[in-house]
Amino acid sequence: MVAIRLARFGRKKRPFYRIVVTDSRKRRDSGWIEIIGYYNPLTDPATVKVDEERLEYWLKTGAKMSERVKKITGK
Repeated sequence: MVAIRLARFGRKKRPFYRIVVTDSRKRRDSGWIEIIGYYNPLTDPATVKVDEERLEYWLKTGAKMSERVKKITGK
């Protein structure tokens, strides 16, 4: 199954996340199909940028969003 979830980047105690489309069986930070946005929780307010067109495409093809991505994108 294809999943839309966060992949963690950044240094220790300075997280930065990419919103990625990946196979649900892969590890959190290992190979992804496509990067569709990013999320930076350390800025005030938190920065979120998502390619809405690609997000809609992947949702129409059957990808499932993680709970955290649903919360961040408001979908």
